[in-house]
Amino acid sequence: MKLLLTRPAGRNDTMIGSLKQREIPFMETPLLQVAAIAAPQLNQQLAAADIVIFISTNAVTFAQTSVPVWPTSPQYYAVGQATTQALRALGINAYSTPEDNQQTEGLLSLDGLQPAVVAGKRVVIVRGVGGRETLAQQLQDFGAHVEYCEVYQRQCPAYDNQALIQAWRDFGVDTIVITSGEALVNLINLVTKENFSWLLACHIIVPSIRVEQQANKSGFRYITNAGAANDQAVLAALSL
Repeated sequence: MKLLLTRPAGRNDTMIGSLKQREIPFMETPLLQVAAIAAPQLNQQLAAADIVIFISTNAVTFAQTSVPVWPTSPQYYAVGQATTQALRALGINAYSTPEDNQQTEGLLSLDGLQPAVVAGKRVVIVRGVGGRETLAQQLQDFGAHVEYCEVYQRQCPAYDNQALIQAWRDFGVDTIVITSGEALVNLINLVTKENFSWLLACHIIVPSIRVEQQANKSGFRYITNAGAANDQAVLAALSL
């Protein structure tokens, strides 16, 4: 097994440590880079909110620059353990998704986000540009007043496609860790037509049912759903 790690730069460090400890060969090619968006309205949104939901660690990281003091009146929620820990590092205790469902669907199973509780409440979802609409739509159906604050945007780094793919193939990459739908789209767009059969023969590790379905529709044949994007879930999916 030879792995390709695709998280944004700096986000693979703990995984790299685990792989080195296990003597598993790997390459690192970030398929996403994240850039901040100014969000001067966030302070006002947080002050008026009953519930604040952070979609990712990036949402926490990039929101910090716009929030000198975090209000204590809202209830805070986080998608995934890593996001929960990022908020805890700021002194914010957030309700987190269940360990067995660290996606937005898991968040909607929590008692504090049920229809009778959220009806009439003001909910702010802190996220990146172009995120999924499922959570907001469901909360609106429950009677909540939902608004977004987008604090970052994702894009694919610039690469020499042909040279990059040749480097992957020369290394012998046969397993690719994908931690978001956007990264999967960027991977597919990078691969040239003559290398596409090689790509589809690789083992793809994905973080959720949604991305698993996306990979299936794209023609991948060997897909493992890790159930989350964190290192522990990915290592378990790799049987490491």
